[in-house]
Amino acid sequence: MSNPLQISRRRFLLAGAAIGGSLTIGLTRAGAFDVVRAGSGAEEITPWLVIRPDDMVVMRVAYVEMGQGALTGLAQLLAEELECDWNKIVCEYPTPGNNAARQRVWGNFFTGGSNSIYDSQERLRKAGAAARAMLVQAAADAWNVRAAECTVHQGIVSHPVWHRKATYGQLAAAAAKLDLPQDVALKDPTTWKIIGKPMKRLDAREKITGEQVYGADIMLPGMLNATIRDCPIFGGKVRLVDETTAARMPGVKKILRIGDSAVAVVADTWWHAKCALDSVRIEWDAGEHGAVTSESIEAILIDGLNAKDSLVHARNGDSTGAIASAAKRVEAVYGYPFQTHACMEPMNATALYTAERCEVWCPTQDPEKALAVAAEAADLPIARCDIHRVSLGGGFGRRLTTDYVAQAVLIAKAVPGAPVKLLWSREEDIARGRYHPAMAAKLTGGLDSDGSLAGLEIRLSGPSIVAALDPSMLKDGKDPEVFRGYYLEGSESLDYTVSNLTVDHAQCGTHVPLGWWRGVNINHNAIFIECFIDELAHAAGQDTLDFRRKLMGKRPKALAVLDAVVKKGGWATQRTSGRHLGLSQFRVSESYIAALAEISVGDSGGVKVHKVTVAIDPGIAVNPAQIERQIASGVVFGLSALFLQGLTIQGGRMEQDNFDSYDSMRIAQMPTIEAIVMPSGGFWGGVGEAPTCVAAPAVLNAYFAATGKRIRSIPLKNHGIRMV
Repeated sequence: MSNPLQISRRRFLLAGAAIGGSLTIGLTRAGAFDVVRAGSGAEEITPWLVIRPDDMVVMRVAYVEMGQGALTGLAQLLAEELECDWNKIVCEYPTPGNNAARQRVWGNFFTGGSNSIYDSQERLRKAGAAARAMLVQAAADAWNVRAAECTVHQGIVSHPVWHRKATYGQLAAAAAKLDLPQDVALKDPTTWKIIGKPMKRLDAREKITGEQVYGADIMLPGMLNATIRDCPIFGGKVRLVDETTAARMPGVKKILRIGDSAVAVVADTWWHAKCALDSVRIEWDAGEHGAVTSESIEAILIDGLNAKDSLVHARNGDSTGAIASAAKRVEAVYGYPFQTHACMEPMNATALYTAERCEVWCPTQDPEKALAVAAEAADLPIARCDIHRVSLGGGFGRRLTTDYVAQAVLIAKAVPGAPVKLLWSREEDIARGRYHPAMAAKLTGGLDSDGSLAGLEIRLSGPSIVAALDPSMLKDGKDPEVFRGYYLEGSESLDYTVSNLTVDHAQCGTHVPLGWWRGVNINHNAIFIECFIDELAHAAGQDTLDFRRKLMGKRPKALAVLDAVVKKGGWATQRTSGRHLGLSQFRVSESYIAALAEISVGDSGGVKVHKVTVAIDPGIAVNPAQIERQIASGVVFGLSALFLQGLTIQGGRMEQDNFDSYDSMRIAQMPTIEAIVMPSGGFWGGVGEAPTCVAAPAVLNAYFAATGKRIRSIPLKNHGIRMV
């Protein structure tokens, strides 16, 4: 990716001189958005791509790269239709300010919910096809032939009869003058040469060599550094600040309050800022939440499980009557804790503020929201602000919220004219995050005398992430995020057919700030239903695979991925002495996914996860190799949460504040991952979130098979169960 962040003093000063007027960097003339240059002599063919004279294709990326491989997958979509040389593609991020000025030509910059591919696949393929048509037409015009007579291969347009050839770089200037085709035909999938192939990642070299620039790496001329400490009790405030000692420490430029709850230090280096902040004596006003504990929050969730009033999401038949008349009643209560993202790169943003303009360099999953937040904090019109995006050192949904952007701008306002990089400490990052909501569930099932499922009720109790972050998304007061995987139909349906079913939600708010967390509600919803289905099968005296299959007959694609993991993982043949298996399956972002875990339990109670077999049907597999990597990363994420990660609250604050108390699995604990990518075609499913939710219930079910003990809350370390 082209890197605008490591810039010379001259370029920085030239950019600074433009503050207060129209931003002209990258434009042919001030205020002109018809042709945007991405390097000397480069021509914009469509808003999505620029072609340089050396034939390099610069693809403009609306979504952000945070390790998931989005850049490569998106480039495959465009390159397939463009017919360019794959080895001559680079990427760049347009700014949200430029997007606004061009009437949002690049669409939504929001990156989350596995949306990069399925939200943009049609636009990018059409952009590539349109650009190819324009380049071919430019060649045809130059040669005075019909465009249909020309062929294209790896960025070279040819006329086979007259033996004429021209590269895309040679044709770009003429092509840029043509009208953009309004209706272009896309390739038949059977002719794809790049989509569906395991192309190498475009950003691999930079990451291997350390050249990749993240927000924490940004260096600008004259830059100052800052760090911050917010009240550790959510909702609390600063009561008293004594900066006497800190103000005399080396490198300190300024000590200031941010809002009514935080204190920041600006210094010449980050370490000087941190040491000074550690020396500031701060007294906190805990406010009304100072007595909140994990136990008091759990009591609220349990009350919700028994509440008479709830928000009914799905009702099919008469579940209450069916369960009451069933031969056997099965009930279980499950719990799931608050969790944090623990991105390897802590929250950070670099801001440059003057009275006329504000610019921010930051890793963010929602650049347009970050722009709005920066403008509000700067008290400037959005047109005089902008966000410069960089790759993320981990996102997982945390960087969909923009609290750190506002903080950076407010700090920069205190030292106008100098860029200031705000970097949170690891302790601040964990203890003052935006958290996966805690949730409880009561599941009740009724079994007929033949062991079939007569009725099922699922009561969820916990906070609503949508109500907290975006109430406009509520539907009839209900949070659709809460019920992911439990819909009767659609992209995240419950793939078990139950004649009598009720799913509802008792909304219970807490003082803990919530945030999107790599799938959020799918993670606990998968545990709740997949472990309870296992319980029902055992209560019915049936094999858990056979029990599932009977309920999934109307969902052939879901059944196909389940069958794939049991075949590959050896459900029928590999239950050797000391090894135990567990199953799970779910539906996430259109995709069908299933997992089979193989574990053993030692004499001391330690659990060894030997292998996790995962099958996914994403409809279209843009890059199978990258999907396999997503599966592996999702298993790591899910198993770390299962065994080790959970946040506890005492005195209104998180007790965990670093990796010693919020741990992650180690390389030596990593199981073998058997990934099965089995695209059935016809739809574009997401793959980033799906693998996180199936690993944990598969292991929990395997643990029951090994020990006869059913664990209904995580992390397992709280039950004395360790991962070996």
